[in-house]
Amino acid sequence: MDLHNLGRTGMRVSPLCLGAMMFGAWGNPDHDESIRIIHRALDAGINFIDTADVYSQGESEVIVGKALASVDRSKVVLATKVHSQMGDDPNSQGNSRRWIIAECEHSLRRLGVDYIDLYQIHRPDEGVDIDETLGALSDLVHAGKIRNFGSSTFPAEQIVEAQWVAEKRGRERFRTEQPPYSVLVRGVERDVLPTAQAYGMGVIPWSPLAGGWLSGRFGKGKENVSARAQRIPARYDLSLPGNQRKLEVVTELAQVAEEAGLSLIEMSLAFVLEHPAISAAIIGPRTMEQLESQLSAPDVQLEESVLDRIDEIVPPGTNLNALDAGWSPSVLANPRKRRRHYR
Repeated sequence: MDLHNLGRTGMRVSPLCLGAMMFGAWGNPDHDESIRIIHRALDAGINFIDTADVYSQGESEVIVGKALASVDRSKVVLATKVHSQMGDDPNSQGNSRRWIIAECEHSLRRLGVDYIDLYQIHRPDEGVDIDETLGALSDLVHAGKIRNFGSSTFPAEQIVEAQWVAEKRGRERFRTEQPPYSVLVRGVERDVLPTAQAYGMGVIPWSPLAGGWLSGRFGKGKENVSARAQRIPARYDLSLPGNQRKLEVVTELAQVAEEAGLSLIEMSLAFVLEHPAISAAIIGPRTMEQLESQLSAPDVQLEESVLDRIDEIVPPGTNLNALDAGWSPSVLANPRKRRRHYR
């Protein structure tokens, strides 16, 4: 695979990043099979792996570590994330200095490595000063524990604030952003992607197949079920208007792909990779078959007529289901923050 610049980090990465969320109890509990999938991806030219502490509560990192133990780790760009609740301790979560530094050590141990190439803040934390977070991450860079750090699912205004704080306080800065982005989830085209480009940040979108909606399993006359529905039902509940619309759109998109001589998977991944802000798209296979179905995507260049047709079906900057954005500020989620007399 041709390699892309990961923003201005100096690292070169494959256009597909192997996401490890489905390795472990959340997806494929067979460690040996998951390791074979990882090795196949590396053999196919993928040099970029992304996981997170919270994926199967650390099991995903353990599996990735086992896979890396038998290859040249120095040739792999390894990314993981911190933020989500781990265990029962209320302090074992969030973006505080205390937790970031402690959990980085835990991730290094689970992964069996001496350093992490890209350490990412999995979600914003409104209860923590961003300078606290940047200070802890900067110290980890200076200690050699991590090489670079980034954000994930941050709104544009918080990306800008973090860049300003880093400059003002003399901190290292976020070098990458990992937003949700697919044909069905295009909201980041309005602001997050242009903001990332303005700051020279690499962009590595999660869920380019929209959590399986663009895998070919959804559409008119199909089963329309996902193994992920139990964990995140709001993204699959067909009683919700946004998901009903997704079902209609997927049926239309499948026809566009067929007319272009492509699988829906190939068209969907090629669409994401077409955006000039994108460094790599994170794929999340659970099986070897799923991996194989996605490896051809970087070789696909969509005709402009196909891109125009996609824009007609899903207008640029549109999320068909608002819940697919992955994060919502508390001022929207909590009505008491909008009501002076009912706090």
